[in-house]
Amino acid sequence: MNPAEIYILDKPEPLKSILLHLQSVIERTVPQVDLKFKYRIPFYYINGTPFCYLNQSKDYIDLGFWKGAHLKAHQEHLVTEGRKAIKSLRYNSLESIDDSILIGVLKEAYAVRDKKFYK
Repeated sequence: MNPAEIYILDKPEPLKSILLHLQSVIERTVPQVDLKFKYRIPFYYINGTPFCYLNQSKDYIDLGFWKGAHLKAHQEHLVTEGRKAIKSLRYNSLESIDDSILIGVLKEAYAVRDKKFYK
C-alpha cells in the first residue's frame, strides 16, 4: 500500500468515507490520474503534472485543483480563500458531496490542464 492510501485509510470517520468516495469518483472520471504522496498529502498527477489533491483541514476535506483559477463552472461551490491559483471543493460529510458537481469540476479541470494561459 502506498503512503497516499495509508493517509486516506488512517483518517477517522466521516473523513475516511469522504476521502474514499472522492478517490473513487476521481479515478473513474479521470482514469489517466496517478495517485502519489506529495507534500504529505494524496496528490493526483497526469503525465507528471499536478492535477488535484486531497487534504484534511480541520473538520473537512479539501479537494484542491492545481489550475483552479481557470475553472469557470460551479463557482458558487469552489473556495479560494485568498489563493490565486488553487480552488477547491470542500466536504464535511459524505452527504454533502454532489457527484454531478464533482464530476463537472473534474471534467473541466481535465479539459484545462494542458492549456497555456496568457495575460
